[in-house]
Amino acid sequence: MPSAKQNAINLYMEGIQKGRPREAVAAYTGERYTQHSTGVADGAKGFIAFFEPFIERNPVREFQVVRALQDGRHVFLQVYQNINNGEAEWLTTDFFDSDENGKIIEHWDVIAPVKPANPSGRSQTGGPTEITDLDKTAANKGLVVDFIKTCLIGRDLTRIPEFISSEQYIQHNPDVGDGLDAFLTLFSAEDCPLAYQECFLAVAEGNFVATLNRATWEGQDTCQVDLFHVENGKIVEHWDNAEPVPPKEEWVNSGKF
Repeated sequence: MPSAKQNAINLYMEGIQKGRPREAVAAYTGERYTQHSTGVADGAKGFIAFFEPFIERNPVREFQVVRALQDGRHVFLQVYQNINNGEAEWLTTDFFDSDENGKIIEHWDVIAPVKPANPSGRSQTGGPTEITDLDKTAANKGLVVDFIKTCLIGRDLTRIPEFISSEQYIQHNPDVGDGLDAFLTLFSAEDCPLAYQECFLAVAEGNFVATLNRATWEGQDTCQVDLFHVENGKIVEHWDNAEPVPPKEEWVNSGKF
């Protein structure tokens, strides 16, 4: 029986990249398919209704699943999309829930345009991809969730050394460079535009932990994804992706969360 991780990847690659949404949604989703990508309606019908026109409009689609994690019934994917030979490039970060057979039953995502390299010359998807330290999955997940609740939501920046390595903090945010100083400059400012509200979902596998968070950016409700690389009990690397939550009247499902 395919794993939930493999079913999520197959839904992406076969349903969208290869242009077979009807076949993919029938093969890889469960009895329900609850959708939180606000422009896509629930269920198989919603998936097909959105992606058949998308595929017709965009005949050249090159997708790369950069990182894939499974944590029990939940899956996280970080995906690079190149549409129509560079006409558009997207970074998609997706979370999935699955049933007892590994079939996908719920989906959340954040989609944003790919940006140039950051001040340290790092891309939004570069860095290690190998999953290691499977025996530390629970501890690493706990560390990251505690970091978000304590330092990002609670804004107790004095405790950051408990969570982030002072020797190595590699940053893939397109606007922020490496190191704790760059992070603290942004987050300790009185007019910091980013405010975390809730760690909604966390998916961990070994040395990687992905989180889906409610946040605001300059007062605008935002869906914020953060991916962390943990080594020896400290965060050493960070990737992220963010998308404004559209007005409720534009939703065709129950909303981003």
